[in-house]
Amino acid sequence: MMIYSRNRRLRVSAAIRSLVQETVLTTNDLVMPVFVMEGQNKQEAIPSMPGIFRRTLDLTVQECRELYSLGVKGVNLYMKVSENLKDYTGKESWNDSGLMQDTIKAIKDAVPGMVVMPDVALDPYSVYGHDGIITNGKVDNDATNEALTKMAVSHAKAGADIVAPSDMMDGRVAAIRTGLEEGGFTDVGILSYSAKYASSFYGPFRSALDSAPVDAQEIPQDKKTYQMDFHNSREAIDEVLKDVAEGADIIMIKPGMPYLDIVAKVRETIELPIAVYNVSGEYAMLKAAAQNGWLDNDKAVIESLTCIKRAGADMIFTYAAKEAAILLNG
Repeated sequence: MMIYSRNRRLRVSAAIRSLVQETVLTTNDLVMPVFVMEGQNKQEAIPSMPGIFRRTLDLTVQECRELYSLGVKGVNLYMKVSENLKDYTGKESWNDSGLMQDTIKAIKDAVPGMVVMPDVALDPYSVYGHDGIITNGKVDNDATNEALTKMAVSHAKAGADIVAPSDMMDGRVAAIRTGLEEGGFTDVGILSYSAKYASSFYGPFRSALDSAPVDAQEIPQDKKTYQMDFHNSREAIDEVLKDVAEGADIIMIKPGMPYLDIVAKVRETIELPIAVYNVSGEYAMLKAAAQNGWLDNDKAVIESLTCIKRAGADMIFTYAAKEAAILLNG
């Protein structure tokens, strides 16, 4: 039997494969999450995330300069908040002279072209470790939205390009958009964590910020009353469409690789840019396997990020952004 159609003809050489390559990963696709702590000229390694550090503001600015020189044009900021600044309301999050606000200003002064996207959520500032305000043993959706709006407006005042609410409260995109418009920050975008699942892959991140829910009988022991159930996919479409209607500019799906089916479904549904978070647990698993010699770290980094883009991501938040940029730059 004569075989007329042979797909392997287009795989014969590296040059041919590059000509027909459908998905190309570049440094323009990468956003680096950055952890900031109080102090000066200090950095602390995060044991569960090899190669990732908490840094003081001065060293964070240095890191942002290096990232930008490598072609990474976006950073997502998280604060390691001192225990004495945590309370039941999270009010330190909208302190115009707080660590987050000072960090935003310093990065924009030092690297004006860097897109600064601060995290908008109360868990690092809360004694409870929850993304919202606790009232009568429950996360109070509407009170939390008021706090998140104050936080987002404070970030905008400091110079944030895009605010990134990761809390999963109902209606918070509309509340934040209203607050930004009323404050005159019409050019500040909203990257909404629209489909953020209650996932077991967040563990290393929570240890990095000491932001896990505390063990106390009067409050929820997990975040399942506001983050999504990982059994569901149609619900993600509903969440995304509501955030689009409320004024989101970019939507986030989190986690990444275990949820590529969600990314693909959302990509088929909306035209807005899609961000995907390659989360701490995904990063930690890859590093552990590489350290044990079970896979090639460099090849696995590029493959995993390319697969996320292939599924429909326009940008990828990943702790591997810096090393991926180095690899992509040759």
